[in-house]
Amino acid sequence: MRIAVLALQGAFVEHEAMLRQLGVDSFEVRQLSDWQQPKDGLIIPGGESTTQSKLLHDLGLLQPIREAIVGGLPVFGTCAGLILLAKSVEGENRERLATMDICVKRNAYGRQLGSFSTEAPFASVGDIPMTFIRAPYIEKVEASAEVLAVVDGNMVAARQGSQLVTAFHPELNDDPRVHEYFLSMIKPQ
Repeated sequence: MRIAVLALQGAFVEHEAMLRQLGVDSFEVRQLSDWQQPKDGLIIPGGESTTQSKLLHDLGLLQPIREAIVGGLPVFGTCAGLILLAKSVEGENRERLATMDICVKRNAYGRQLGSFSTEAPFASVGDIPMTFIRAPYIEKVEASAEVLAVVDGNMVAARQGSQLVTAFHPELNDDPRVHEYFLSMIKPQ
């Protein structure tokens, strides 16, 4: 198994370390030639969604990545990655991947000082550590999107087909279960 990790900005190194810990090969996507390598899935890290969106567009990556996801490529977006995958973001009309039937509220927990950690149930996995940094949350799920985790009444993780999103940063904890959950979504070729 080989996972592409979008490495334009954000916490991509931490995702790579988690994949390495799980014995999974990964490579960084920084330009179109990187994207053209064989891959079984994609991780879009947390960071700054506006910057990542601009770079995806400027580097000619937005359309090819969108097409691959629509075509069934498994994708895991954390924090900013969640925002990039959402079809709708409250108060924002910026172009993004927009492949998942969710509506998102950006910076829902406030600024950097509003960051926090907690433990809460995630899907069928059980209670896991969750680190929220200037995090969004999901306001609404539509179509076949399903909620996987809720914290303080807010939806913070969802899945739709082969797309997984979390408002929190599982790569910042030592618990690999969310990454394992993502990897289990990938069907062997």
